[in-house]
Amino acid sequence: MGDSRSLVTEHPPAVHYDDEERPARELTGRVALGVAAVAFLVALLVLWEVFRPLAQGSQFYLIIFLAGTLPLVFLSYHPGFGSKDRPTILDWSLAVLALIVCLYPLNPFNGGYDGFLNRQGLLETDDIVAGAILLLLVVEACRRTTGWALPIVCAAFLAYGYYGGLLPQNWPIAHVGLDFGQIVDALFNSGSGFYGTPLDVAATYIVLFTIYGAVLDISGASRFFVDLSVAAFRKSRSAAGRTAVAAGFLLGTVSGSGTATAVSVGAVTWPMLKRAGYPPEQAGGMLAAAGVGAILSPPTLGAAAFIVAEYLDVSYLTVLGWAMIPTVLYYLGILLAVEIDVRRFNVKALDVPQTSARRLLLRFGYHFSSLILIVVLLALGISATRAVVYATVFAAALSFLDRRNWLTPRRLFQALSAGVRGVLPVAAVCAAAGIITATTTKTGLGAQLASLLVSGARAVTDNPTAVLALTVVLAAIALAILGLAVPVTASFIIGWVIIGPALLGLGVSPAAAAMFVFYYSVLSEVTPPTALAAVGASAITGGRTVPTMWQALKYALPAFLAPIAFVLTGPGEYLLARGPFLGIVWTTLAAMLAVFGLAVATGGWIFGIGPAPLAARILGGLAGLLLLYLAPTTIAAGVIALAVAAGLAYLHKRTGSHETAQSYDGPTS
Repeated sequence: MGDSRSLVTEHPPAVHYDDEERPARELTGRVALGVAAVAFLVALLVLWEVFRPLAQGSQFYLIIFLAGTLPLVFLSYHPGFGSKDRPTILDWSLAVLALIVCLYPLNPFNGGYDGFLNRQGLLETDDIVAGAILLLLVVEACRRTTGWALPIVCAAFLAYGYYGGLLPQNWPIAHVGLDFGQIVDALFNSGSGFYGTPLDVAATYIVLFTIYGAVLDISGASRFFVDLSVAAFRKSRSAAGRTAVAAGFLLGTVSGSGTATAVSVGAVTWPMLKRAGYPPEQAGGMLAAAGVGAILSPPTLGAAAFIVAEYLDVSYLTVLGWAMIPTVLYYLGILLAVEIDVRRFNVKALDVPQTSARRLLLRFGYHFSSLILIVVLLALGISATRAVVYATVFAAALSFLDRRNWLTPRRLFQALSAGVRGVLPVAAVCAAAGIITATTTKTGLGAQLASLLVSGARAVTDNPTAVLALTVVLAAIALAILGLAVPVTASFIIGWVIIGPALLGLGVSPAAAAMFVFYYSVLSEVTPPTALAAVGASAITGGRTVPTMWQALKYALPAFLAPIAFVLTGPGEYLLARGPFLGIVWTTLAAMLAVFGLAVATGGWIFGIGPAPLAARILGGLAGLLLLYLAPTTIAAGVIALAVAAGLAYLHKRTGSHETAQSYDGPTS
């Protein structure tokens, strides 16, 4: 990219994949070309559907989309045994079988697509056999891309649908029972199964954004974002940490993936963090938290955000608006933690190439243009699908401003095929999620479990506020546990059908309930003991995995508590930018002060004073909780608690009883 872009000598790892994904095969030769060609054709179909939707309707399109993507999963992801370098006979056989059963509803010898729809509820034996095979293939594709957890959850829901009629009928979760044909019909020939909302979102929104991310990546945006982050903070003692956080935020607009962003940013910034004096676990936690911010940050939120928009029937721009203030709070918490760590770990300033951030912006700042264009087009009322296509075309055109990154026909082919390959694991997860949504719809399980959740809270107390608070805590715990087992997208879908009704039944608004479920689903990426983003970051830094997870949790703490404020109090919804302007302002300021209190509690440092003793840290944490309740009395109590914490830290400093492990008095390097 020229001399002005010499801060990063190597291109960051490819980022056009999602957190739903396990490592794919590195295909070569004719197999790689064939997979890329099919993925390219699927990309053309996706783009065609945006401007010329197929006359037969969205389910017809989803059938063809799944027929194009499901076979590629078996060729691109190894089963865990046999050859990991190239597809085996088994893989080819499953790919061909997947193509056949996916296209079965279009079989012209059995009435075609219209005949298949007319048999809804009255499937013939051939239909049931084809649907059963597709069920097995979807579960196997999900296992290959995500591991065993989600297939086991799907099997549990299937078992409940089939054997639920054997449960004692006085049990709340008992139902009349479904036979195998009814289950297959719900999955194969209804709007809530394989071809339900999750796959619809993957095939219409998510795939377009992965294509957009691939185009940005190939056009040099990823490298520019990292270079800009390095140049912007080169003179500060906090430069290394700030660079990692800023690069995570910017690179997340390309990847929309927590783990991918953490790994990509870590590959570039870990050498800087190491030279600055960060321990591996601390640096890994910072990278993981910064990476997960990619899924929380506009304008390209994670896949589940599109499902939020679809479920609530609102525009994607509306969801972006809801995410703005929580994103600010999240990164404020990370940056405060970075500044505290600079002081605690004797972090040094670094000598980096003296490339001007202004020079980079003037020469390569056009990479921001397509991101801005998306927001502008959404504000003008253009659909999210068309907005991202226009932005993709614009980004492709802008690539010709840098000769080294021209989007030639070959590179365009690579970008489109990479975008579709990037959505393969998400498509598998979304198709498998149809098993869960169809089962809950047919059996009424979602409403029953929601009722049990609320009943459990009411068994403890009759106070409405206490019932809501206890339900929220139980819901947060349930979502955190659920996120340990299944990917973010599936976690949101399951959480919404089970926990969403419970919150809605207690008077929580749909927007607040959906964003609560969304944030806790995303935060599974930094929740021990799985924490995929932390695992990826620890692989880069060489740090111990579990301590890295706990450090990531420390950095991301505000994101765990802010969603509770959404649903626990009326003013909490102002944090979603829903309400009067002054209300939004004062709740945001109170929440920012709460984040400061939480930073004191986790970091053990008060700016302008120094190390915080244990009592001050406890008061800081208490202040954060009180401030986030967003009631006048609790805000006043929180401010007082923070003031007392500062006073204790000041007295601690004056007495000279600094804790050696936390003190720092040295000069800057």
